[in-house]
Amino acid sequence: MDGDLPAAGGCHGGRETLLAAAEAAGKSETMARLLADYPRGPHDQPQSMCPAFGSLRVGLRMRRVATILSGSACCVYGLTFTSHFYGARRSVGYVPFNSESLVRGQLYEDIRNAVIETAKPELYDAVVVINLCVPTASGVPLDLLPKQIDGVRVIGIDVPGFGVPTHAEAKDVLAGAMLRCARGEAEQGPVQRPRQAIDERPRVTLVGELFPADPVGVGALLAPMGLSVAPQLPAREWRDLYAALDCAVVAAVHPFYVASLREFAAAGRPVVGSGPVGVEGTALWLEAIGAAAGVSPGAIAAAKAQALPAIRAALDAYPIDARVTVSGYEGSELLVARLLIEAGAEVPYVGTALPRTTWSEPDREWLVAHGAHVQYRASLEDDMAAMRAVRPDLALGTTPLVQQAKELGIPAIYFTNMVSARPLFGAAGAAALAGIVAAQTRGRHRFAEMVDFFETVGTGDAAGSGWSGVPADRSAARERYRRSRAARPDSDKPVGV
Repeated sequence: MDGDLPAAGGCHGGRETLLAAAEAAGKSETMARLLADYPRGPHDQPQSMCPAFGSLRVGLRMRRVATILSGSACCVYGLTFTSHFYGARRSVGYVPFNSESLVRGQLYEDIRNAVIETAKPELYDAVVVINLCVPTASGVPLDLLPKQIDGVRVIGIDVPGFGVPTHAEAKDVLAGAMLRCARGEAEQGPVQRPRQAIDERPRVTLVGELFPADPVGVGALLAPMGLSVAPQLPAREWRDLYAALDCAVVAAVHPFYVASLREFAAAGRPVVGSGPVGVEGTALWLEAIGAAAGVSPGAIAAAKAQALPAIRAALDAYPIDARVTVSGYEGSELLVARLLIEAGAEVPYVGTALPRTTWSEPDREWLVAHGAHVQYRASLEDDMAAMRAVRPDLALGTTPLVQQAKELGIPAIYFTNMVSARPLFGAAGAAALAGIVAAQTRGRHRFAEMVDFFETVGTGDAAGSGWSGVPADRSAARERYRRSRAARPDSDKPVGV
């Protein structure tokens, strides 16, 4: 992208500058909705990868859906690289621009032409266009795009980093926009059935990205109540959205999908929070789901009688005797903490990058009653401080927290790759989580040995040195330079600009 961008203040303009530019450019309603749905925390917002990755990921996982990005070239490169790193198997469209095409409105015309060229009904059910920071701040009007081209839906969304705090919530931006479109189509008349045969019993739609075996396990829990599992949201194909809407109850397993849950509510579907974790959690969840679906007390009791003994047996077979801190940005952190506590662990701190919502209240109240501090919109600093204060036997968290924990000799694992990649619900979840904790805490002595071995090696600026002497500490000089920079009128301007 060439030159400065007067309309948006450039990529380095700062959140408030970009927000003001977006509102001045006609995006005030969009920004108001984003800020209402995804409120920031007391420290602004959590550290996260580019939020747009969440929307990109949802689109790339759907059959017959094309995705086009509109943003700075550096941002698009990073997003496409990350998407392929996480297993995307299709190309991502990109509409390049420069200052002139942006200011003159040519970017919108280029996007429109790209959509028309892409929207081939033999290939796609939908084309998703995602505005990143600069096009959003410059007011590129995706709402003016045609809603359909030859039967191919066109979904235009703004996912700016200054309006959506985390990439997890950006999943909801696209999922909610698609659900709104699908709901409108279903209200107008007959729609396609899912590709796979679905159970004709009343269905429960699970909201959230789950381990693949979990919906199957939840289906077994629901069967005694005469209920089944609908295609979950985020969906794998456009036609699955209709089946997700055609449910008896919505289970907000990941409770931050506020835009999606708003569409379910508009369709008259009741929403239940929490999830079937542990004995107590599963019992309460089955009762809530059964009540919302109008199931008889006898059927609810039968479901509990079938499920709870197996979960109790798993917890008894794999007890956890450890102090654990939990933090992450997936949305299941509170559920994981509940399961750990039911398995016998002490969990003094639970941090999540996501906001507090109505549907997370059952889990928050339960955790607080069992001695846990729950920190919504947790920053990395919050998680680090809790870990240092608690000195747990195991820390579950993000990559930088895991790195810091291991430097301190504390066993730690990356929540996303280790915890979210295993079952969470029912007896399978109890056994899987206990196995992780046991394997990691057994090796704690190895971390202590490594800390002792590398004690004389430099850290921080001197990392990797120390075998023949640690370099002199230059922190005083850096502090003098920082103060001199802060005193300059243009101190917020990036170096080299």
